[in-house]
Amino acid sequence: PGPLTCAPAIAAVTQIGVALALVDGKGKIIALHIAESQNINNEILEFTKENCPAQIVLGNGTNSRNICEAVQKVLPNISVNVVEEAHSTEEARALYWEENPPKGWKKLVPTGMLVPPIPLDAYAAVILVRRFLEDNHE
Repeated sequence: PGPLTCAPAIAAVTQIGVALALVDGKGKIIALHIAESQNINNEILEFTKENCPAQIVLGNGTNSRNICEAVQKVLPNISVNVVEEAHSTEEARALYWEENPPKGWKKLVPTGMLVPPIPLDAYAAVILVRRFLEDNHE
């Protein structure tokens, strides 16, 4: 097997920051992070320091143009790919519960009725990377 191909998503812009997800070429989550908007350049650099991404995937939602400019400034040699962001939050909720199955009495409640204890933005970023990988599989 060759080296791991990573595709981090910089997507799911929230009121407090930007969601970052580092995902391998098969869609497996490597790392998740919510960055603060005022420090986005440093946070992108820190997040990608150990695993230099092969691709950047960005959702086409609110503020995506500003985020794209920040990414290109920090990682100028890596191409940025824009994908449709619609319904990524709903898919992120399902992914969260897939990755973190409910425990105890919560197992008895349908996951559609449970509220995840964390913001789902980073999971939405994973969804965007997986969409990109599906659309560009060889």
